[in-house]
Amino acid sequence: MRRLLLALLMLAASAAQALAAPPIRVISPGGIEAWLIEDHANPILSLEMAWRDSGAAYDARGKEGLARLMAATLDEGAGPYDSQAFQRRLEDLSIKLSFNAGMDMMQGSLITLSRHRAQAFEMLRLSLVQPRFDQDAILRIKGQILAGLARSSEDPQTMVSRGWYAAAFPAHPYGRVSDGTPDSIAALTRKDLVAATQRLGRANLILGVVGDITPAELAPLLDSTFSPLPAQPVTHPLPSADVGIPAQGIKPLVLKKAIPQSVVQFGLAGVKRDDPDWFPAYVLNYILGGGGFSSRLMMEIREKRGLAYSAYSYLHPYDHAGIWVGGVATRNDKVAQSIRLVRKELSRLNAQGVSAEELRDAKTYLTGSFPLRYDSSANIAGLLVAVQADHLGIDYLDRRNELVMKVTKADVARVAKRLFKPENLIVVIAGDPKGL
Repeated sequence: MRRLLLALLMLAASAAQALAAPPIRVISPGGIEAWLIEDHANPILSLEMAWRDSGAAYDARGKEGLARLMAATLDEGAGPYDSQAFQRRLEDLSIKLSFNAGMDMMQGSLITLSRHRAQAFEMLRLSLVQPRFDQDAILRIKGQILAGLARSSEDPQTMVSRGWYAAAFPAHPYGRVSDGTPDSIAALTRKDLVAATQRLGRANLILGVVGDITPAELAPLLDSTFSPLPAQPVTHPLPSADVGIPAQGIKPLVLKKAIPQSVVQFGLAGVKRDDPDWFPAYVLNYILGGGGFSSRLMMEIREKRGLAYSAYSYLHPYDHAGIWVGGVATRNDKVAQSIRLVRKELSRLNAQGVSAEELRDAKTYLTGSFPLRYDSSANIAGLLVAVQADHLGIDYLDRRNELVMKVTKADVARVAKRLFKPENLIVVIAGDPKGL
């Protein structure tokens, strides 16, 4: 593993150079497609993978947490290897293999030295098509998840996040606890896990590869690894998930907890990634709460009044809904004032838009910082997967900064009027706020 860590450090240094190279589309003889950026500066490669319509939102009612449990057990033994033998072989070959469950997609990551790539792809194949799901491994992972659920149930940040999603999506799977509940986790069986692997098909597979491999070398590995997956996944469609006006109206929802500082999450409907207003909304959010110390929320809440250490916001585009959310943590007697300031800034943007200086500074930062966000081959491979998932086109990396620079004051003003309606703001608080 030390050899892999050294290689990863070297790889980080060349990641920006890799991002400058355009991806190419590799299609195997069996028809499996991957986007590849070749980078032969170091003897290592990263593969990121995802499956559409397979994440936690696709867990059936009563089976919440199934996607997460599957992600955590796919590498707990496969084929001839039990859990310990599987992990030992990964360690001996300096291979990093992991899976995780997002709300919309199951995802996986493989990093390997070039000389071990055949063995690495074989270990990946075994985990996908011959997972053992041994009872001792299932029980152990369940225990870890249940311990995590017990800890997070007392965490104010987790409380407000779960409370906000439940309020925003009361009738949609996005509003459920994606990690599962103690009851749902306890009830999951090996049969459930085997059935859930049928979500991982070839038709919903997305692949991004960065590193020391040529298209001719990659193509047969794609076939040997992924061809055994079902051609079509077993999944189901989800309905659109519109964020409505909160049931409690403008009044915040308080989750009582005896702590000196309350944690607040606020938000409302945003835009999905395929919305024509995505880039104006992206710039707008940077100015409001995504720009760190230069953002309006930070200036009003922290710099001018010292109410909190941080205040922030971001856009989160799911497949079936777009949301804009933010947060602040402050003394119980300052919560009401902080929320009033958030509403005031939403109203001000809705009525007045942004200044030319704010727009110029936002575009300068968002274009200049873009390559710095991708400091490893795994990050870049993940970007290739995200671009495919959002149907942005293989030339997106070349066009992205141009799309940011095209945003005008009028665009931002239009989107601020569309999105920022304080009367629709959903506010959830964990703590003991005063004077609401």
